Amino acid sequence: MHHRDMTIGMLARQAGVNLETIRYYQRRGLLTAPAKPLGGIRRYTDTDMTRIKFIKRAQHLGFTLEEVGALLKLEDGTHCTEARSIAVEKLADVKKRLEGLRGIELSLQKLVSECATQKGDVHCPLIASLLES
Repeated sequence: MHHRDMTIGMLARQAGVNLETIRYYQRRGLLTAPAKPLGGIRRYTDTDMTRIKFIKRAQHLGFTLEEVGALLKLEDGTHCTEARSIAVEKLADVKKRLEGLRGIELSLQKLVSECATQKGDVHCPLIASLLES
């Protein structure tokens, strides 16, 4: 099927998103709603499909919709430096979150280990630790 003349429902199915997702992207200014002919139905194109897939891929990489919007404004390809800057900031944020998650992982490993070594009528180290924090 060629994607040149799709209704919003067809576009949603082809792009693998919910119909309301398309409307939400339109409200956020990430996707333009095509003109509605008098008494007719809006028709979407391959360009709309490509844009939705771009948004979903960017979200999968951790970009917020605000960041996606900024990237879309740079999509003509002449703003690679600005796009790179946004990606560098995102990478730093991801590294910071990973560091935090590693700390959580180590704390949980320690508490799970302590839970396994406790015998008899004692307080659970995991619960005690959470009550202290």
